[in-house]
Amino acid sequence: MKRLILACVAPLCLMMAMPAAAQFQKPEQAVKYRKSVFTVTSQHMSRLRAMAEGKAPFDPKLAEANANLVAMLAPLPWSAFGEGTNVGNTDAKPEVWSQGDKFKQASQAYQDEVVKLQAAAKTGNLDQLKAALGATGKSCKACHDSFKKD
Repeated sequence: MKRLILACVAPLCLMMAMPAAAQFQKPEQAVKYRKSVFTVTSQHMSRLRAMAEGKAPFDPKLAEANANLVAMLAPLPWSAFGEGTNVGNTDAKPEVWSQGDKFKQASQAYQDEVVKLQAAAKTGNLDQLKAALGATGKSCKACHDSFKKD
């Protein structure tokens, strides 16, 4: 059932992501969109982290499902960092726009690590999941340290 839902939701999310920048009539909408994507991503990463830290039982199928959702979400928020979206209730530092190339590299590094996380989760091996989760977390932290307000 989870795979069926994922199979239905994934294409929809990807279709929505492509024209995302055109969907934002106001910069505040882009801010809200990217924050929402990051919030949902954080929820699924937290579930994986709980398994990796032994705070929740390791369930290979649940780990794979969460990693798949993180992978599906990973490409979505970046189009919502367009010019003029540095307004309102944003946690983004000005460096997102003043160091655009560095920000793009950081976002791509994160997305690359998420692909590895998804592959590790598919193995059903907790040690591989832990290693990939650690690397993904480091890519998140690197981006947050440079581009997210405290």
